[in-house]
Amino acid sequence: MQFRHERLPCGLDVIAEIHDAAYSASLGFFVRTGARDETDAVSGVSHFLEHMVFKGTEQLSAEAINLRFDAMGASANAFTSEEDTVYYAAVLPERQHEAVELLAAIMRPALRAEDFDTEKQVILEEIRMYDDQPPFGADDRCRAAFFGGHPLARSVLGTVESIDALPVEAMRDYHRRRYAPGNLVLAASGAVDFPALMETARQFCGDWEPLPAGDRTMPFAAAPAPPPVELIAREQAALEYAVRMSAGPAETDTDRFPAKLLAVILGDESGSRLYWDLVDTGQAEHAACHHHDFLDAGVFVTQLSCEPEDTPGLLQRIVDLYTEATGGLTTAEVDQARNKLLGRVVLAGERPRQRLFSVGLEWAHTGRYRSVADDLKTLDGLTRDDLQRVLAKWPLAGPAATVLAGPLTNGAVPA
Repeated sequence: MQFRHERLPCGLDVIAEIHDAAYSASLGFFVRTGARDETDAVSGVSHFLEHMVFKGTEQLSAEAINLRFDAMGASANAFTSEEDTVYYAAVLPERQHEAVELLAAIMRPALRAEDFDTEKQVILEEIRMYDDQPPFGADDRCRAAFFGGHPLARSVLGTVESIDALPVEAMRDYHRRRYAPGNLVLAASGAVDFPALMETARQFCGDWEPLPAGDRTMPFAAAPAPPPVELIAREQAALEYAVRMSAGPAETDTDRFPAKLLAVILGDESGSRLYWDLVDTGQAEHAACHHHDFLDAGVFVTQLSCEPEDTPGLLQRIVDLYTEATGGLTTAEVDQARNKLLGRVVLAGERPRQRLFSVGLEWAHTGRYRSVADDLKTLDGLTRDDLQRVLAKWPLAGPAATVLAGPLTNGAVPA
C-alpha cells in the first residue's frame, strides 16, 4: 500500500492510495461543500447542483455522459451530505484516464436554464416523497432541533419553499465559488497509476480558475438546550418512528474513535444492548445507535421503530440502558465490538471504492491520510476506560432532541 499526494498550481489536491494487488480503480472528486455551506435563501442548492452536474456540459449532453460511463463499464454515482458532495466512478485500471477525463468534464457543467427548470420539479418531488415515507422527515426535524440556528440544522434536500424560489443565477454563483479547485480533492484508490493520474489532472483540470478554498460557515460551538419532544403526525403509518440525538465528539476530537466503538456496543444492528433488549425480544422492529461526526460537532443518533402504544415505554427503556452503561462495560462486549469493527475495517480495506470514500473524506476534512493499518492500530489501542470516559463526557442518557413520527397524538407523547 502506497500513498501519494501532489497539488496542481491551480490549487487542486490529487491524492491516491495505491494497492498493487487490486483489480479495479476507484476515482472521484470530493467537493468541500454541503448543506452547512448554504444560506436559508439557497437551502438545498448543493444537492440540486449534484443533479445538475449530470445534466451535461457545453460539449456533452446528459445522454452522452451516461453512454460514456456505460461504454467504459464504470460504476458511477454521486452523493451530497451536510459537508461534502462526492462524484465517483469505479473502473478497470485501463479506463483510469477516461474516467478522470469525464469526471473532470462534469465538474464544469453547463447549468442551462431549461435543464434547471426541469430538474427543479424532480427535486421538489424528491422532497415530497421523502416526507411521505418512513421516518417521515423525523431525522431532518431532529437534526434541526439539535443544531438550532447553526447551518448543520439544514436539510440536505432543502425545503419546497427554498427550492421553488431558487434562481439558476444563484446556483451558477454557488458553483463558481464552491467548486473552485482549491475546494476540491481528486482522490483515487486501488490499481492506480499515479504519474498517469497527475498527467490527466494537469490536462483536464490545470486551467481551472484558481479561486481560494471556500470557508466553512459558522463554526459550531455547542448544541442549544433541547426543545420538548416534537411530533410529526402520520395517521396512516403502522409504526411509530423515533429519532433521538445527543451530543458526541467531533471529527477533530480523538474521542471519535471510542465513540464509534461505544455505539457498536450499545446499538449495533445485531448483538448490541439495544438489539438484545428490544429487538430480539420482539418489543421493537428496529432499535439502533450510531455516532456521526462532523468537522466541529458530533452526535449520537438513536433510532427506534415500534408499535405506537409502546413508544413511550421503549424510549424510557433506551435511556435506562444508556444509564446502565455508565455503570460499567464488560470486557467481553468491548472485545466483541472491537472485533466487529476490525473486521469491517479490513473488509472495507479490500474494496477500492470503500477506501476511496475513507481516504478522500479524511483528506478533504483534515488534510491527513489514514491507512487501514492506522485504523486497526487505533481500534486495538482502545480500552474500557476510553469508552467510559466518552460516556462520562458525552452522556447518552442526558439532554437530547427527540422527534416522533407516526400515528401517536400529542397526548401520548412522552415528556
